[in-house]
Amino acid sequence: MDIRKQKKIFGTDGIRGHANRYPMSAEVVLALGKALGRVLKARDPHSRVVIGKDTRLSCYLFENALIAGLCAMGVDTLMVGPLPTPGVAYITRAYRASAGIVISASHNPYYDNGIKVFNSEGFKISDEIEAQMEDAIISNDFSENFVQDAELGRNTRIADADGRYIEFVKASFPKGKTLSDMKIFLDCANGAAHRVAPAAFWELEAQVIVTGNQPNGININDQCGSLHPQVTQKGVIENQADVGIALDGDADRVIMVDEKGQIVDGDIILAICALQLKQTGQLNKNAVVATVMTNYGVLKFLESHGIEVFLSPVGDRYVIQEMVKQGLNLGGEQSGHLLFLDHSTTGDGLITALQVLKIMQQRDCTLSELVSIVQKCPQALVNVKVKRKPALKELVQTQKVIDQAEKELGDMGRVLVRYSGTEPLCRVMVEGPQKGLVTQLSQKIAATIEQEVGK
Repeated sequence: MDIRKQKKIFGTDGIRGHANRYPMSAEVVLALGKALGRVLKARDPHSRVVIGKDTRLSCYLFENALIAGLCAMGVDTLMVGPLPTPGVAYITRAYRASAGIVISASHNPYYDNGIKVFNSEGFKISDEIEAQMEDAIISNDFSENFVQDAELGRNTRIADADGRYIEFVKASFPKGKTLSDMKIFLDCANGAAHRVAPAAFWELEAQVIVTGNQPNGININDQCGSLHPQVTQKGVIENQADVGIALDGDADRVIMVDEKGQIVDGDIILAICALQLKQTGQLNKNAVVATVMTNYGVLKFLESHGIEVFLSPVGDRYVIQEMVKQGLNLGGEQSGHLLFLDHSTTGDGLITALQVLKIMQQRDCTLSELVSIVQKCPQALVNVKVKRKPALKELVQTQKVIDQAEKELGDMGRVLVRYSGTEPLCRVMVEGPQKGLVTQLSQKIAATIEQEVGK
């Protein structure tokens, strides 16, 4: 495929798609390495880039393509191997690197893959730099940028990346405190945290029962991890654990399970952490960033405790942007992406879990007791596979059904319909006073969308 004929490469969260197909092809990723190298060399002739990945089989392909592209531009590369996305962001900062790259499709199946790029401070690169890189990739002409033979970049493997990241994660937990009184059931999703997550909790003296730590290249997120918390629910009950922790493929999100086997999602975690930080005087401006998908009951809980809520579009990229804009240190979304900017520049499932465990210890309570103060509003979520993504206003029948649902709910609920930025899906969310009603309305909207643009 001639990438010069293509128009769009970057999505809402870097590049993502079916591995070995456009845009996640070796040719595009090679060009991406060259494009990033050109941008960096224009700023600093001695640039170097950290490259990390999750456990997908295709990561080998893209890792080598990136290294080739960057080294061709005279940029040195530092390989860290499988490491959580927040770990790559941290190592990028720790090594004073010019940029960091994560090869991962996060929670997607193994046959997908993606590329995320961080700047030297560990934040995702700006839209402007993405646009520059996209133009360079599509033009695919780097002949004037190739360096002299003796100036080619060098590739080095960082041997202690795992240990350094584990220490970084542990530093977010109170100094001198341990988890010796905790039995934890941990699901690593056969992903990037399969080594570091068990080690981090074990080093804090927790009793850890681990699953999802045997990656084989194709079992990442496969009936395990945060997308399948029933595994953790069962593990907690069978092992009489105090808490369950389910990570996703790149470990930037977490879903927790209390000792009774009940799921604790990102909305609840955001609420309890925000309240704790406010009560201890550590919540910047007594405000947080949530998303348009955050549960209505959680929003009301936060507001009732004097915590202002700024809403962003769905996606940790947008949550971070709003946090930086407002000068806040806490934000998150229902999926389990929580951002503690006092500790990390990106979502980190391990740090998030440790913040919850810290609050449990400080309040001397179980997780079920901790979260019982937050009452969620009945909510129904339906994902519809779509073959195209026209503007929702163009879907006449869908708009008609949405209008009818909003009229029926009135001031007692809300409807949110949006396309996924990373998958061929349309997401339907309905909240209201009764579970049966929101389920009925969400299914009716989803069925109409399927008729108009479904696969």
